[in-house]
Amino acid sequence: MTHIFDRRQATAALALQDGTVFLGSGIGAPGVHVGELVFNTAITGYQEILSDPSYAGQIVTFTFPHIGNVGANEEDVEATTPVARGLVVRAEVTAPSNWRATRHLARWLEAHGIAGIAGVDTRRITRILRERGAQNAALVHAPDGRLDLKDLKARAASWPGLVGMDLVPEVTSRQRALWRQGRWEWGRGYVEGAPGGPPVVAIDYGIKRNILRSLVSVGFEVTIVPATTSAEEILALGPAGVVLSNGPGDPAATGVYAVPVIRRLVESGLPIMGICLGHQMLGLAMGARTVKMRFGHHGANHPVKDLTTGKVEITSQNHGFAIADEGLPEALEVTHRSLFDGTIQGIRVKGRPVFSVQYHPEASPGPQDSHYLFRRFRALVERAAG
Repeated sequence: MTHIFDRRQATAALALQDGTVFLGSGIGAPGVHVGELVFNTAITGYQEILSDPSYAGQIVTFTFPHIGNVGANEEDVEATTPVARGLVVRAEVTAPSNWRATRHLARWLEAHGIAGIAGVDTRRITRILRERGAQNAALVHAPDGRLDLKDLKARAASWPGLVGMDLVPEVTSRQRALWRQGRWEWGRGYVEGAPGGPPVVAIDYGIKRNILRSLVSVGFEVTIVPATTSAEEILALGPAGVVLSNGPGDPAATGVYAVPVIRRLVESGLPIMGICLGHQMLGLAMGARTVKMRFGHHGANHPVKDLTTGKVEITSQNHGFAIADEGLPEALEVTHRSLFDGTIQGIRVKGRPVFSVQYHPEASPGPQDSHYLFRRFRALVERAAG
């Protein structure tokens, strides 16, 4: 066992599956949480990250040291109930210093049952993850300082990991619903969408609110349906297009029930836009394979090249699986590539109004380079409507 950044009055600990232990100060809700430890390189938007349903089953290490200094509010969340397993930060969380803050980040974490550890060497953690790959880990926050490190290491070592894990049932909607709220505007807040636009159905595998807002802001009327909704039920709603949302877990595991639905929707001829998990499962539906990445892509500074235009965009990403190049079906064309590692970042189905991207084009709070994808989807829908 290796102790790093040790302190006598530790109230939190983080144990990796290899037995490495980090001691620090606990923040947020007391408790023990187990998940996959990943690092995120974004310097803004920590509240959006922690409330992104795609982080179900994961503990997030922030490489940027000053997390929490703008506090928290009720607007910058991507889901009503955040499901991230925990967070790891370098600096102690300070009092908020932003005009939009309504509470301290620690109080927000407590309210949502999220535990965290501060005062640890996040650079070393990031190096471990880059060199050894994403690690299963266990995080404990014990205000009384009673830390059972043996139990913590055992929990980390025994957790099965995300491969084969379907986490969508934890985050999907329970019933069908309409979404009318558009993007945030200065001085106006979230603007209501105008009625009368083309109707689209968003299949909720863990959809972010700002994806829904982006769809409304390009003129769509949006209906959200649960992840297990059948193709027949979706088609009965008469949509002009379908969105396959982001979400957590292994796409092959969720694909057991989602892929047959996606395949039927592709066959229907409807325009389809896939995002993140939806992108991966679209690939599976067309005969591609998905693979677990070494440490995934998590951050807001990932360069991606749009091969259809030659333009490079800086993107927001959060995924640990990817569509494999090996054995890619002839029916698929790769439209986007990562300029970090060359992995597939976008595909289209040849001869169909169907495309998807691996990253998050709504990118709240930024960068906004990829907003054009929502307009591209709107153009596909209009073209299909004649």
